[in-house]
Amino acid sequence: MVSTPAQPQQQYATHDVTNQAPPLAPYDASEDPALLDGLRREGAGWAEEGVRRLGLRAGSAEAQEWGEQANRHEPELRTHDRYGNRIDEVEFHSSWHRLMGVAVTEGLAGAPWADDRPGAHVARTAGGLVWGHTEAGHGCPTSMTYAAVPALRAQPELAKVYEPLLTSREYEPRLRVPTDKRGLLAGMGMTEKQGGSDVRTNSTVATPTAEPGMYTLRGHKWFTSAPMCDVFLVLAQAPEGLSCFLVPRVLPDGTRNTFRIQRLKDKLGNRSNASSEPEFDGTVAWLVGPEGRGVKTIIEMVNCTRLDCVMSSATLMRKTLVEAGHHARHRSAFGARLLDQPLMRNVLADLALESEAATTLTLRLAGAADRAVRGDAGEQAFRRIATAVGKYWVTKRGPAFTAEALECLGGNGYVEDSGMPRHYREAPLLSIWEGSGNVNALDVLRALGREPGTAEALFAELALARGADARLDAAVARLKDRLAETDQSGARRLVELMALALQASLLVRHAPPAVADAFCASRLGGDWGHSFGTLSGAAGLDAILERALPGRN
Repeated sequence: MVSTPAQPQQQYATHDVTNQAPPLAPYDASEDPALLDGLRREGAGWAEEGVRRLGLRAGSAEAQEWGEQANRHEPELRTHDRYGNRIDEVEFHSSWHRLMGVAVTEGLAGAPWADDRPGAHVARTAGGLVWGHTEAGHGCPTSMTYAAVPALRAQPELAKVYEPLLTSREYEPRLRVPTDKRGLLAGMGMTEKQGGSDVRTNSTVATPTAEPGMYTLRGHKWFTSAPMCDVFLVLAQAPEGLSCFLVPRVLPDGTRNTFRIQRLKDKLGNRSNASSEPEFDGTVAWLVGPEGRGVKTIIEMVNCTRLDCVMSSATLMRKTLVEAGHHARHRSAFGARLLDQPLMRNVLADLALESEAATTLTLRLAGAADRAVRGDAGEQAFRRIATAVGKYWVTKRGPAFTAEALECLGGNGYVEDSGMPRHYREAPLLSIWEGSGNVNALDVLRALGREPGTAEALFAELALARGADARLDAAVARLKDRLAETDQSGARRLVELMALALQASLLVRHAPPAVADAFCASRLGGDWGHSFGTLSGAAGLDAILERALPGRN
């Protein structure tokens, strides 16, 4: 048989791929002047090299893929092993463990509490602002581990045992006797189905045992994230009232403590992180702090995790802004790059203002936390009110911000493989976690009513910018007037004005004039619409964009 020459394969392609943005990664997640300026200003300039190194790693193609994989392959609950033994374990994808390993090694969990350098807590926050560009879910166990340390110090005997392990930089995920491990993770369980944020209605009962400080718990928690943590701080009703307890997953003799995971929550976002409903039934626990003082004991943990909510929202804003700017730089429409279109520049500049204000406030709060730990009473008072204010406002802005950033990509942004839908679903969580908007607004009123020094600390901070911008001065005057007449129904309006004035005062003092002027004109002066992209034509868009997206214009 005589063979015939092979015929060229017919081409069926109808188009070439053009006018699409290339992948963003690799990029530098620390390439943000607002972040680096704040890091230095708040006393952690010594950490800049490490933050920059972590920023490059966060923006690497490998780390970005870890984030995507950890959310695609969600955690799975295994209540029993193959033989029928109750094990109550959650299996995570290997990418989750890689993300966690970097976070713990880089000091984003409990490490700052073992670091005596001024600015250690600021350095951790800055690290979170860049490593969070990978994905948000694994930030939950690192945040709770960080926050558990000051609460645990209410019981020095327990802190002596567990604090060195909670502040370790070694990630060891397998459940074992805690004291046999090189590093631990901590979670918390406060809310119950009948009360939610009203934790004083908790019905879990703590019964004392013959051993001093040891109790057994019986009850059901409604939201307990990261159930594979080694230890948990939980609230339960002891004979003298609501109290705080330490619950280990594995007891000192190596047996499993009763921690029956009834189910994992099917959440809108935060899919990489397992949130569970554990049932306690004869569960062994150790008292932390005095009986009946559970809320007071655990509130320090809440203050820390609320700061991390602000940090995570600011991170999400920055991440989605970078994604939107990258797309606009490479995508053309109507004869020009999107980035060169006047209206798109207005949108991106408006988002850039919001992002810089959120980042700057986050680092100021971290600085206050760092100095409060070191005994600064004024910073402690400022931290008390400003963290609640920031938690309310920055997390509230997150969903609207991410929606606008997603829209910058058009239909491409609505498709899962762009990554933007994941960010959009993540955004609402941060306003809900550690108290929803109403809880935080009312907490501000509580601080003002019960701790007069908090108002003085806030206005002392605002006074540092007095005379620098007439619109800011007018806003501070309005704020003083409203303090005397605000009741619960007006709490949100009051806290919003507090947040805007505080952000404006920081930008007036520390940001370039174009940024500060545009923020004050839009957020305080009324020269703004009801959506992003409605800045005045005189807002200095070019200078704002060059700062927010350096090298990308």
